[in-house]
Amino acid sequence: MSKKINLFANLKSDFASGLVVFLVALPLCLGIAMASGAPLFSGIISGVIGGIVVGYLSTSHISVSGPAAGLTAIVLTAITDLGAFDIFLTAVFIAGLIQLALGFLKAGSLSNYIPTNVIEGMLAGIGIIIILKQLPHAFGYDSDFEGDLAFSQTDGSNTLTSLLGIVDYVQLGSIVITAISLIILIAWDKVPFLQKLKLIPAALIAVTIGVVLNEVFIATGSSLAIAKEHLVSLPIPTSVEEFKQIIVTPNFSGITNPKVWVVGLTIAIVASIETLLCIEAADRMDIHKRYTDTNVELKAQGIGNIASSLLGGLPMTSVVVRSSANANAGAQSKMSSIIHGSLLLLSVLTIPALLNKIPLATLAAILLLVGYKLAKPATFKHFWKNGKYQFAPFIATLLAVVFLDLLKGVALGLLISVFAILRGNMKRAYIFRKEEYHDGDVIHIDLAQEVSFLNKAAIKTTLSKIPENSKVVINAQDTVYIAHDVLDLIKEFKKIRAKEENIKVKLTGFKKEYELENTGEEEKHVFVTQS
Repeated sequence: MSKKINLFANLKSDFASGLVVFLVALPLCLGIAMASGAPLFSGIISGVIGGIVVGYLSTSHISVSGPAAGLTAIVLTAITDLGAFDIFLTAVFIAGLIQLALGFLKAGSLSNYIPTNVIEGMLAGIGIIIILKQLPHAFGYDSDFEGDLAFSQTDGSNTLTSLLGIVDYVQLGSIVITAISLIILIAWDKVPFLQKLKLIPAALIAVTIGVVLNEVFIATGSSLAIAKEHLVSLPIPTSVEEFKQIIVTPNFSGITNPKVWVVGLTIAIVASIETLLCIEAADRMDIHKRYTDTNVELKAQGIGNIASSLLGGLPMTSVVVRSSANANAGAQSKMSSIIHGSLLLLSVLTIPALLNKIPLATLAAILLLVGYKLAKPATFKHFWKNGKYQFAPFIATLLAVVFLDLLKGVALGLLISVFAILRGNMKRAYIFRKEEYHDGDVIHIDLAQEVSFLNKAAIKTTLSKIPENSKVVINAQDTVYIAHDVLDLIKEFKKIRAKEENIKVKLTGFKKEYELENTGEEEKHVFVTQS
């Protein structure tokens, strides 16, 4: 049952989280544009469109879109092969049209068949990458561009050799600012007297203090002063003519070039897959466990890429780094994404010189905490306790994401998950059955003998359509096996959505180890089911 969304209902928390995402997104947009061989402002344009346009059209409450590191190699090669950036923009326009068509063809539903352990492995892998990639920036070694998630780097080194190279490029001022920023970020929610200032994002305080400290170091001639190459580097137009040159429009004469269509199709496929993976991850990070319509998301991404191409921007996807920063900052609705895009637009138009004073070390501190929360030890313990068939896809996905790339990691995790399911269910079939219901009736959901992650899409759809103030019975009397993905869906529905939407839930027949039976106070609310 769909609800109307009031974008201004949680403005305080959404503004705070939007501000944090803006601070994270600014250097990422610039870094990805630089690595793609595109004009620096093309990354900012993509970030603005991803935040405002896609943010408004999307039904995701947590996801944030913008230029993606996963597309840098494709973009760099395409610009070189096509010979001009404006012709490349035509390919981005075509990619947007293809994504729009995929949305109408309901291709987004494919994301429902990705098991939770693979999604969590992807998130943990990205968390580890963020930590490994930001440590050099935290020490003042900025050889790699911000936003790079690849193990092999453009300078010929890799993630591990960059870490070893830190010792030769240590910048003491960066270390001091990183340490102070981390203390502020960690203490903000834990020190009692600081909690009174909770409306002010800790990231903003950390960035402000980082800027002020470095200005003091520079003014006093201190050896701790951080040089220009270790600060945010946003181009500043010095004339109206230079500003006009920022907006590049597609050269549609390239529409007859077969290479342009191949690039457009490649971008559409890769961007759509990465978006669907990120949407699944963002829904996992949503504390309210709301579900995103992935078909609408593909349409929103398509429109976003069309708009970005017309204004000279890079292709975009939903991005895990920005989305996780958004979730960690306490975002409640998609208004935070819109605010982040608006802040990007306003800041580059009004205060670019001030933005260029922000030390990369401060932003590294913010991202280090984001990485830790994505790859926290509790996640590893959770999947280890769930057995080898849950842990193997999780850890395989994680390692492949770190050492190969996101798409290869997820593909490997899926292969291992399918093998585990086929091995465990070779001789067993499954049936998922739901009785029809009307307003006022008790809704019955009878689980089949075998419920695997392949049933997740059907169960998710059923649970999402249960109206408010309903009564529902979920019966597992005949069920021998229930996948952890489905158990998580039922637990989240019972503990969060059911309480928020006044849905009375009765669970029967679940094994004791699932810890899902009605117990204690819940028994008082058990109702008589209709025959």
